[in-house]
Amino acid sequence: MQAPWEHIWSRFRMTMRRDAMQTSITRRSLFHYAGAAALTATTACVLPKVARGEAVSDDMYWDIVRHQFIFPETAVPMNSANLCPAFRAVADKVTELSRVVDYDVSLNNRAQFNDHLRDTRSKVAQQIGAAPEEIALVRNTSEANSAITNGLDFKEGDEIVIWEQNHVTNNEAWDIRARRFGLKVVRVSLPRFPESDEQIVDLFAKACTGRTKVVSFTECSNVSGLKLPAKKLAAMARAKGLYCHVDGAQSWGASVLNLHDIGCDSFSASSHKWFMGPKEVGILYVRNGRAREIWPNIIGYTGEIKVELDLESALKFETLGQRDDAAVAALGDTADIHTQIGPERIQTRIKELAGLLKQGLKEGGATLVTPEDPAMSGGVVVIEVPKQNQKTVADTMYSKFGIAASSSGGLRLCPHIYNTRDHITRALDGVTSMRDLIKT
Repeated sequence: MQAPWEHIWSRFRMTMRRDAMQTSITRRSLFHYAGAAALTATTACVLPKVARGEAVSDDMYWDIVRHQFIFPETAVPMNSANLCPAFRAVADKVTELSRVVDYDVSLNNRAQFNDHLRDTRSKVAQQIGAAPEEIALVRNTSEANSAITNGLDFKEGDEIVIWEQNHVTNNEAWDIRARRFGLKVVRVSLPRFPESDEQIVDLFAKACTGRTKVVSFTECSNVSGLKLPAKKLAAMARAKGLYCHVDGAQSWGASVLNLHDIGCDSFSASSHKWFMGPKEVGILYVRNGRAREIWPNIIGYTGEIKVELDLESALKFETLGQRDDAAVAALGDTADIHTQIGPERIQTRIKELAGLLKQGLKEGGATLVTPEDPAMSGGVVVIEVPKQNQKTVADTMYSKFGIAASSSGGLRLCPHIYNTRDHITRALDGVTSMRDLIKT
């Protein structure tokens, strides 16, 4: 007699075989009747609802998760800081809904996406501890960061305090604004391995002066993996009466988030990274009461443009013109899958894999750039590699070991829930085989 878990596993395998046998005729028949009904299709994600406390193999559970993605074992993604594959069901939903639009581009047909826009915003807001009206569904982190960089009012001589390891869209973008309007950008340097959160906050606080107006930082560095104490930095900024913007590109989808608890004024992120969602969809969170201080960068026709500009919520940053409605709708499906797996479980799994990776790299003689302490790092793991060897090492990881890594900061490996322990072992084998190239 099959155990309950074996029955789930068997059903999963049958579903995978059934999906593989679906014909193009079946799919075409769906699009023949494209319309409102197509939009109500459920997410075809076969994830068993199993509590962590049950006597179930974690490896078996995560193997099922791995099979929600279509990548082959010859090209295993381990560069979440740059781009993640979308869940198979999400990618399928984008394709299907794109066909729904192309089948009938009338305003009558496209009006049904309005409900999906509201639903998606609500689901995302609930997951990250925000109110729906505080969320603007934009195109990516870069656009969200630009809304803040170019939207806040400044006077000549005002100062902006940033972290030197910010992403360029939260770093050089401030330099451009400063040159244009006579502002001053102050960069904060941190120790490679900070002693404590308090040391980090103190260094940021000391960089602030009476002219400082904004503190803007990337929560988790994409070049070192160092994670900053966002809540404590936001509290420091608030105590000084400063605006606090957080670039959360390496946080959304990798960490359990509660933006009201963090206390920042704005937060940006992209769906295509750790959230494993559609491309060209991102979020801009603006805390209630702060949107009125920010000028919109992009003015797209909405039919009620004056009303949109007068809005005192994040929704005024959604006047972007024609959107990829299918991608925005599928973002809601991505949120559903995250809820089904559980953000806490996702965060725990990422830390587990990153911990195994860091331990193995260190034992293999590599020098970690990323702090070993999981409280001071996320899923981004970086090791030192001489600059002249970085591209060779990253290319060899892909061509010989089938691991898609990055040369950012040295050698960057970012495991996610679609990665297995075998993938970690393969990555470690690759690094060990290139010990001579990796030595600094």
